[in-house]
Amino acid sequence: MECLSKLKNNNFLVLGRAGMDLYADPPGTEITEAANFYAALGGSSANIAVALTRYGVKASMISVVSDDAVGRYVVAQMEKYGIGHDYVRTTGGEARTSLAVVETRLENCQAVLYRNGAADFELCEADVEGIPYGDYAALVVTGTALAVEPNRSAVFKAVNLAKAAGTPIIIDLDYRPYSWESAETAVRIYTEIAALCDIIVGNDVEFGVMAGDINAGKALAKELAQTSASIVVYKMGPEGSVTFTAEEEQEMGVFKVQALKPTGAGDAFMGGFLSSLAKGLDLRTSVMRGSAAAAIVVTRVACSSAMPTNEELDAFIESRNGIPA
Repeated sequence: MECLSKLKNNNFLVLGRAGMDLYADPPGTEITEAANFYAALGGSSANIAVALTRYGVKASMISVVSDDAVGRYVVAQMEKYGIGHDYVRTTGGEARTSLAVVETRLENCQAVLYRNGAADFELCEADVEGIPYGDYAALVVTGTALAVEPNRSAVFKAVNLAKAAGTPIIIDLDYRPYSWESAETAVRIYTEIAALCDIIVGNDVEFGVMAGDINAGKALAKELAQTSASIVVYKMGPEGSVTFTAEEEQEMGVFKVQALKPTGAGDAFMGGFLSSLAKGLDLRTSVMRGSAAAAIVVTRVACSSAMPTNEELDAFIESRNGIPA
C-alpha cells in the first residue's frame, strides 16, 4: 500500500473542530448537581492531534477559533501538547469556539454541545490554500467538518490540494446528525469524500448511514476497500472491528475494561492506529494498538488529557497478553 510509506514522514495535518470541554467533577456527578467542572481541550480533531503527539508523532491543526478567552485557551492547550497551530485562524464577530459540557459516567451520560455559530465552521477555502501539503505524512479530516458551508468546501479544497501533492487522505467519518441539514445530504457528501480517501475509519452506524441501510454498512466498507481506499476500518463497538483491504479482511475483538464513560474512544483509536502505521507497524498490530488506546481512554476522565503515552499503552497491552480475540 503506497499510502503507508508516506505515513512514515511522521508529521500529520489534522483538519476540524477544536474546542473546550467542561466535565462535571467529581466523576459520576450529573451536570444539574455539579458545583465544579474540569476543563480540557476538546473537539474530535483536536483530540486526535493530542493522541498523535502522545506517541511522539508530530501533528498540526487546521481550524478556526474565536478571538476571546476560550479561543486563546484552545491555542494554549495546543501549545501545551506540542500541536502546531500555524494554520489555526482567529475570528471575531459572533462566532464562538465550540464548547461541550459533559458528564463522566457510563449510564445516561449527558453531553451538551454548544455549536451555534461555531468558529470552526467558518473555515473557508482561503484558510487551506498555501499549505505545503507535500511536506506532511497525511491529511486527517473528520466528518463533522463536512456538515455545513463554508467548512465543507474548505475540506474538499484541502483534500484535493493534498492529493495533488501526493499526500494520503484519512477520514474519521464522525457522523453527528444534529449538525447536518438532512441525512440525504450526509449520504451524498460522505460518498463524495470517501472516493477521495486512502484510509476510512468509522463505526457500523456511520457506514450504515452512508449505505442508506444500517444492515448494508459492512458490505459498503468492504466495497470501498476494493474500489478506492487502501484501508477501511469498520468498528462495531463491543463486538470489535473488521479491517478491510483489497487483499484481505481482519477481525479483532476489544479489550474489556471497567469504563467510566463512553466518550473519547474513537479519537483515541485514531491516534493509536495512525501513529502505529507511521512507525511502520503492520496493519493488525496498528488496529490492536488503536483498540487498546480506546480501552484506556474510557477508563479516565476527559478525552484529550486521558490519551495514554507510549509507555502506558505498551504496559496495558502487555498486561492483557496482546491482541484480543
